[in-house]
Amino acid sequence: MPSLIQKVIHLSFVITDRFAPGFAGELAFRLFCTTPGRKPRSENAQKVLVAAAPVMAQTTRSVLTISKGAVSAWYFKSPKGRDAPLALVTHGWGSRSEHMLSIIQGLQNSGHAVVALDLPGHGHSTGRKLDMALAVQAVDAVWRQFGPVSTMVGHSFGGAVVVNAAYGSVCGIPARRPKRLVLISAPSALPAVFVQFADWLGLGDNGRKALFDRVGQVTGRPLREFIGARQVAELALPTLVVHAREDREVSADHARDYASSGCHVDVLWADGYGHRRILRAPCVVSSIVDFVDQQPAAQAA
Repeated sequence: MPSLIQKVIHLSFVITDRFAPGFAGELAFRLFCTTPGRKPRSENAQKVLVAAAPVMAQTTRSVLTISKGAVSAWYFKSPKGRDAPLALVTHGWGSRSEHMLSIIQGLQNSGHAVVALDLPGHGHSTGRKLDMALAVQAVDAVWRQFGPVSTMVGHSFGGAVVVNAAYGSVCGIPARRPKRLVLISAPSALPAVFVQFADWLGLGDNGRKALFDRVGQVTGRPLREFIGARQVAELALPTLVVHAREDREVSADHARDYASSGCHVDVLWADGYGHRRILRAPCVVSSIVDFVDQQPAAQAA
């Protein structure tokens, strides 16, 4: 059942949309891009940060400038030294790098150096706003600071981010194509996400158009082009999609869409781990490491 606050927000947008749909669309976009507070919402979330603190203290934190503020990038050294392949790990909406630590350490133990990125408005990065353009800028900043990235791993919204960074979907920012992609509980069709949000707010046709147009204004491309399955198909990079069929935050249909992109996409169904526990599941971590460590077919023994 919707909360009182949700009902008030819905009613406010219904009324605003009726008299000023352009303004309603602009407000909707601002609301969509506003990041949640960084304070842990539960005792378990607090425990995750406390447990991760000693590990994070041993890393090197870099502050990278983007067009609006700065992002934090955490560098985890490889036991193989400077010549080790580099992986970029990106968290989801409302999360932070500490929540990706199991995957980070799995990659690190297999010989990779890892950069964990706090997206704008999250973790130790500045701001309270996040959109696809800012997120792709942040990924680009990592590539410019640390050099070519061999593998990009993204959870939830972070999965959509690494796909768009690899594809070069934000005008003015070069495509940053790794050798492999790992997408965990990631949304594929961003237009569907915006339609669902518009439905929740109660926007009419004109308000929706204003909301969708803002995506084009920010990224330089219309919202209809942000279809992850098509992007992954055109990239043709070896891609591992990890998803739980019971995921309530990002439907498993998104994973099926990615799977339809071609034979270069493998799917791991991690049923029973939901949307967040999937990041700590030993079978998921080991499968990701195995996938990343695979040699290209032309070089395989």
